[in-house]
Amino acid sequence: MFHRKPLEERIAERQAKLPPLKEGKHFEHGPAKFVFVTLLVVVVVTHLVGLAIVMHFA
Repeated sequence: MFHRKPLEERIAERQAKLPPLKEGKHFEHGPAKFVFVTLLVVVVVTHLVGLAIVMHFA
């Protein structure tokens, strides 16, 4: 349509232009990284708030 390449070909060309990934320097799935970091932050903050509440009433 409109003389454009199919989406799969455009994605393949774009990925072929990228430099090779360095070992241990990338996270495969961006949204998964966001969810993982957010969950970690929520757990740490929850623990700190819980600890503060316990120390206040003890």
